[in-house]
Formats: sequence, structure tokens, C-alpha cells
Amino acid sequence: MLCQAALKPCEKGKKAFDGKVAIVTGSTYGIGFAMARRLAEDGAHVLLCSRKSENVERAIEQLKEEGLSISAIQCHVGNKEDRERLVATAIEIYGKIDILICNAAVNPFVGPIFDTTEEMWEKVFHVNVISTFLLIKLVAPHMQKQGGGSIIICSSFIGYIPHPYIGPYSITKTALLGLTNIMAQSLRSMNIRVNGLALGLIDTSFSNVIKKTPELASKLVPLGVIRPGKPEECTGIASFLCSEDASYINGENIAVTGGIRGRL
Repeated sequence: MLCQAALKPCEKGKKAFDGKVAIVTGSTYGIGFAMARRLAEDGAHVLLCSRKSENVERAIEQLKEEGLSISAIQCHVGNKEDRERLVATAIEIYGKIDILICNAAVNPFVGPIFDTTEEMWEKVFHVNVISTFLLIKLVAPHMQKQGGGSIIICSSFIGYIPHPYIGPYSITKTALLGLTNIMAQSLRSMNIRVNGLALGLIDTSFSNVIKKTPELASKLVPLGVIRPGKPEECTGIASFLCSEDASYINGENIAVTGGIRGRL
């Protein structure tokens, strides 16, 4: 399923991402949606995606009303054919890919770690880590053809302070911190920068699970958090990292946490 909105009319003054093309995964609600909107507001043509067709339709309709240059496609990043179709769609519509934000993730389990199953571990690692790598592998050759690009991997502060009550999810976020560094080293020669965002307790459905689970709330909420962050408060740093202003920033994992101290 593919939806496409009308392009935003040209305005006076050049924007940071005029003429740029971005893919944002997991982008029909919450943090991913806010990032997709911000990149489009900054001038990019953005292809967003989600597993559920109803979310795709809702997101594209909302952003269409805002006059942004947005396309959307139903895509489960854990599915090989869906990943290939996502990249092919961006090339078909726009002819190139300049920016990739890997935001899609799952958390199939909340509870004692020894209650997890092999299937749960396989699912969360496949979607959160392996599929992120495989999507980058698909996108990188297209960025290389045009001389470079920028990639952001969305991780979490929980990757620095893993919690056994969301053990598999925590460990995938730790893995993403390492993947960011490895990808930055591997793609540097192609002029492709890769940076990560270690996101804090942002006001989304997942943070609601944390706040409503006593075993998590008692450990995580008191970690210096005055209030949950808003999805929009994650977008400025994402836009900056994808811009030319961040041309000498590569391989970094930047905490966006409101003050949670997960590391020195």
C-alpha cells in the first residue's frame, strides 16, 4: 500500500533539507512521526512507514493537511520483502535517498527475565537489531551513488542501564549503541555518517507501560526525570545530526533523556 501527499509549495529562503529525501521507519505515531514531520518541515521529501495500513492512512492524511512533502507505505521492517519494497519505493518516487532514520522497534515482553521465551528473544532481536542492519545495508549503496548521506539509529537510555524486567528489549538497545559505532566505521569511506540517539522516557505508549509497571517505575522513573519528554523534543537533534551543521559528527550516541545519567 502506498500513499502520497501533495508537495509543499516552495517558500522564500532555502531550508536545511531542500531537495533531500528521507526514510523514517516506525513513523506513523510517536517519536518517528514527530521526526518525519520535522524533516519535512525542514524541506525534505519524507517516506514514512508502519506495519498497519490504518496508521499509514491516518499519518499521511494528517501531514497532507499540513502541506508537507510526504509519502507513506505499509512496511514491516522485520520482513525482507517489505524492506526491499520500502527502499525501491523511495527510489521510484524520488530517485535517491539522503537520510535514513531507523526508529521501528518492538517490545514483546514485560516481566521477569526468566519468563521470556526463545521466540520472544528471536523476535525482538530480529526487528530491533538485525532488521536495522539489513535496512542500512540496502540503503547504503544508494547513498554512496550520490556521494554520501546520513543515518540515525534510535536506541534508548535503557541500553546503558539494562533492566531485567524488560531484559530482551534492553539488550537490543545496548546492541544498537554498538551497531551505531560499527556502521559509522564501516560507511565512513562512503561519506555516510551514522549516529545514534539514546532516547529517554518520552511520552509514548511504551513509556506508559514503564510508568504503570511498579517493578520498572520504582527503578527508572526516579533517575532524575522531572517529566517525560515529548516526541517533538527528540526532533531537533535528529534534524541537526542529518544536516551539514553536523558534518563532523560521526559514530556518536547522543542521550536525549532530560537528565537521566546512564553513563559518564
